[in-house]
Amino acid sequence: MSEYIGLDVSLKETAISVRRDGKRIWRGKCPSDPSLLAEVLRKRAPTAKRVVFETGPLSVWFYHALSAEGLPAICIDARHAKAALDMAPNKTDANDADGLAHLAEVGFYREVRVKGYDSMLIRTLVAARTKLVRITTELSN
Repeated sequence: MSEYIGLDVSLKETAISVRRDGKRIWRGKCPSDPSLLAEVLRKRAPTAKRVVFETGPLSVWFYHALSAEGLPAICIDARHAKAALDMAPNKTDANDADGLAHLAEVGFYREVRVKGYDSMLIRTLVAARTKLVRITTELSN
């Protein structure tokens, strides 16, 4: 039996939902740290087939960290997921995680290509340098 996991990622906490055979078997929260999250997922869903989360500020980090932990991480398009998740009557993190797990189970998602970790770091450094140049220019004027 395979489990399908939905993660609603935020900066402090990640809501987790685990589904098997069309039913939710576990729902919980964990700090937004991929190593802690991997421990919880191994305990609650040892035969995970898909771990789905939306694109966002932490998606590159989560994708590469969860993949390094041996979990089948899949990052999906947030706009596509939003269209499906907006049908839920109560918009909560737990319900969003459950909706993402359901999307993973039925296979109704659009996977996005996640850039390499190095390219993310380079992009961050370039953006930081641009901001520092802008601040220096403003201060000199």
